[in-house]
Amino acid sequence: MTFRDGLLRGRRVALVEETGAPIARELRGLGADVESVPDAAAADEDRASEWVSERLPLTALVFDAAAGFDVGGEPGLAAALERAWIMARAVATGALIGSDHAGALLFLAPRSDAGSYADAARAALENLARTLSVEWARFGVTAVAIWPGAETTHGELAALVSFLISDAGAYFTGCRFALGTVGTPGAFISPS
Repeated sequence: MTFRDGLLRGRRVALVEETGAPIARELRGLGADVESVPDAAAADEDRASEWVSERLPLTALVFDAAAGFDVGGEPGLAAALERAWIMARAVATGALIGSDHAGALLFLAPRSDAGSYADAARAALENLARTLSVEWARFGVTAVAIWPGAETTHGELAALVSFLISDAGAYFTGCRFALGTVGTPGAFISPS
């Protein structure tokens, strides 16, 4: 996918990325300033709030739960979901709510074949996105869940994230993007 140069100029993105650097590279290539969230900040409410306040202004959070959620079974899943909530709340309340600009929360779920708790993580992140899209809509905060398919590439994922952080992406909230499922009824975008 080709985007115009500078599409994300002026956007500052908090990125909790487990899959490496493809998303960060794409965002930077389109002009965004990307701030990588350290693990210690993502795991602690006070540290997360402090980290956000030191990096203002922020316009988006991209939380990639693709790795690490299945480590430790059910407690590992709970820890990963808690990290998603900690960062969403810190970015929304510390940077997006009350700012002069709209903001976005993007939750990247693990692939469905990523382990025994992958489907639970996918459903939980979708539920979080839907709930926050309703709770924080009045503040201009959007929230979406992205479900990569078994053959979704890092480049495809990075392109969708870039689109959703752009002005055009602000029209999407409370939905799930299920990639690699064309032809499956209701699987591409689920707005309800």
